[in-house]
Amino acid sequence: MRRAWIFGQPAGQHPGADRGRGTPDLPTILSVMFLLALAVATLGAPWLVTASPVQQDYAQVLSPPSAAHWLGTDDLGRDVMSRLVHGGRASLLGAFLAVAVGTTLGVPIGLLAGFQGGRLDEVVGRLLDTLLSFPAIVLATAITGALGIGLTNGMIAVGVVFSPVLARLARAQAMVIKQELYVDAARSFGASRREMLLHHVLPNAVQPLIVQVTLMLAMALLAEASLSFLGLGVQPPWPSWGAMLSRAYHYMEVAPEQMFAPGLAILLTAMAFNALGETLRHALDPTNEER
Repeated sequence: MRRAWIFGQPAGQHPGADRGRGTPDLPTILSVMFLLALAVATLGAPWLVTASPVQQDYAQVLSPPSAAHWLGTDDLGRDVMSRLVHGGRASLLGAFLAVAVGTTLGVPIGLLAGFQGGRLDEVVGRLLDTLLSFPAIVLATAITGALGIGLTNGMIAVGVVFSPVLARLARAQAMVIKQELYVDAARSFGASRREMLLHHVLPNAVQPLIVQVTLMLAMALLAEASLSFLGLGVQPPWPSWGAMLSRAYHYMEVAPEQMFAPGLAILLTAMAFNALGETLRHALDPTNEER
């Protein structure tokens, strides 16, 4: 029997059903290549760029791109290319630190509350709702002010803000998984709560958590840029992409090109993390018929 085709797809087949089949799609390949190149550039910054990111040259203030300075210089005569590469290291490390703090705080609390249930689950749920009721940037700024200004403290604050989101996701997964037959079987064989959490609940809840962590890397990068733009992150003279935007903002009318490099770096990196997260979401989706 001949199969009917609608809009280039067999009838009854979703237009996106072929996504993820065979080789990865172009956005995924480009995202992975970009992130790998970015990792190499930031880790190898001392060898890839010879100019110092903090050395000032008042004879080259706000100079346009040239052979000596590929992206020009800033308001203090510092090489923008060098600051961009070295600043990427601070921005990426800050993003990973924030996500690590959020995962460490949120996932165990959410798994335990969802698996235990009862009064503990009720208390944790109300606490998470309270934290999520605050605007994220306001809460991160307040925590940074309490801990002290700096990249590490700022990213710890962002991680604390991220932890309720991960805790709610882990809690929801634990509430579903604890109803499964293999958990009941483990309980009947005398497995402790700790053993059931580590060997049965966590392995089966890790897939959506991996996707959420990947997507949060993009949000953490934007949060680091926001805090550094406000002066609460990386402190002068050391660069980060947000700090570079903060200085370039004051000279936007005189030298608008100063904002292009850090702005595009933040945009492209955030898009790459988002694309990677969407690819992982599709690949790890247990309802995907290709799996």
